[in-house]
Amino acid sequence: MKKLALALALTGSCVFATTVATTPASALETYQAQMQASDAASQARVDMLDAFGPKELRPGQYVWRDVPESAGAERVVISLSDRMAYVYRGNTLMAATTISSGRDSKPTPSGIFSILGKTPMYHSKKYDNAPMPWAEFFEPHGIALHAGSVTAESHGCVHLPAAFAKKLYSVTDVGTPVLIGA
Repeated sequence: MKKLALALALTGSCVFATTVATTPASALETYQAQMQASDAASQARVDMLDAFGPKELRPGQYVWRDVPESAGAERVVISLSDRMAYVYRGNTLMAATTISSGRDSKPTPSGIFSILGKTPMYHSKKYDNAPMPWAEFFEPHGIALHAGSVTAESHGCVHLPAAFAKKLYSVTDVGTPVLIGA
């Protein structure tokens, strides 16, 4: 089911193939994939207004509502320019939160990815054993969605409020699409 969701996410871009293989995330950083992810981020802002009203979230805040699993597969949409993450179940916006992302020297990649692996507590091998709670890796070189400071820039990861990261971890699986737009 998750592979089908990824395939459907890719149908609007030129990246779609006849089968959904375990393609490295970098293969989905094409111009078309970046534009599709940016369009998804723009739509997510509209969906947030419809779902939660004219709510401004301060750093570390989030909104989450129950959406039945029957609504469809989950997907995560990240808006780098708005510093926001959105979680959908099917076509229904389920949650939104503030984020921080990569610094200029180590930017967060944009495009269409999927969760490659998950671990409830990971420690970075690159950055002084830094804790990465509720880590969901979407890039093969260690870039992940995880709990962290939403006021400090990262080395490419997407930092989420801790409580949000824990809830997100509980509703996603390996293969869940992650669309990261500018």
